[in-house]
Parts: sequence; structure tokens; C-alpha cells
Amino acid sequence: MHIPPWLWYSIITLVAWGVVGLLQKLSTNHISAESSLIWLVVGFVILEPFFYGGVAMLHYSRLNLAYAILSGLLNAVGAWALFASLKSGGKASIVSPLTALYPVVVISFVPLILHESVRPLQWLGVGFALLAVVLLSA
Repeated sequence: MHIPPWLWYSIITLVAWGVVGLLQKLSTNHISAESSLIWLVVGFVILEPFFYGGVAMLHYSRLNLAYAILSGLLNAVGAWALFASLKSGGKASIVSPLTALYPVVVISFVPLILHESVRPLQWLGVGFALLAVVLLSA
């Protein structure tokens, strides 16, 4: 059975971010959201040499670099808000699943911006995901 590379990467993401959800709550039990964000960045910097492929970093178009930079900025804002949510009393069992719904934003814009189709069954999945968060927070 052949498993495509994208599925392996997705499984790694699932496991890594699952553990991250626990570590984020543990860290914000003891340090501020801002400090947690700084140490998150340190973690990124430590791993960067292992992921850097050696391609010239400025070889890309300004538009593509702008997308990447904006992605990084929004990632940092989201991470800070997640830490702040956990630090201000949010339960990890509610905050993590709620914030994990960020793909709903992607799915909402995909047809308009990326011209990809979203099938009715996928929209049903979005509805169930939203329902799951409501049930988790009840």
C-alpha cells in the first residue's frame, strides 16, 4: 500500500500539534503568553537549520515573499492569542479544538481565491466540526 508523502506530513502535523496543545497549556500555567510566544520562536529557530534546503531565500518574487511574511505575522498573532486564551483561564480541552477550526476559514475562501471546489459533503464536515466545538464547550 502506497501512502502519499502529503499524508505522512499531515500525520506528523496531527501528532506534533496534538502534543503542542498540551505543552501550550502547561507553559501558560506558569509563564505569560508573551513569554510563551518568544520561546515558541526559539523553538522555530532551533529547528530551522534542519528544514532549510539551501535554496536562495530571496530568489522568490516580492508577492510570494509578501505572502510568506504575512503568513508568519498572522501565525505569530494567532499563537500569541492562543497562549493568551490559555493563560486567561481557557481550558485546553476547549481552546485547542476551537482554534483547530482554522481550516474553516481556509475552506470558506478556497473557492473564491484558489478556485478550488468544496463539495457539499465537505461543507457537512465543516458543520459537524463546528457542532463538535459547541458540544465540547457545553
